[in-house]
Amino acid sequence: QVQLVESGGGLVQAGGSLRLSCAASGRTFSSYALGWFRQAPGKEREFVAAISRSGTSTVYADSVKGRFTISRDNAQNTVYLQMNSLKPEDTAVYYCAAGDKYIGSAWDYWGQGTQVSVST
Repeated sequence: QVQLVESGGGLVQAGGSLRLSCAASGRTFSSYALGWFRQAPGKEREFVAAISRSGTSTVYADSVKGRFTISRDNAQNTVYLQMNSLKPEDTAVYYCAAGDKYIGSAWDYWGQGTQVSVST
């Protein structure tokens, strides 16, 4: 079992950057693939990015490709989401998740979310 806690959200102007962190408890962090999701008001939760257990493979939603970068530090039990060139449509609550595979995974564990707001 793993517990996830996100941080790093906030208010930023369009074109700015934020770096989200997700700290995990438990000694089996490296055995999980990790992902970031987001949910905007009135919309369904959507996939943003995911990373394999070793960190060597990543996948992104088309809407963030080239602007966002997911990474992980297994020694620090932390996964990151570097968000650059932010747009107002990136405004959402961002969640990290842990699962068995970084593609096609049934995500088993979720954090509580962190708010990202991008102003014009």
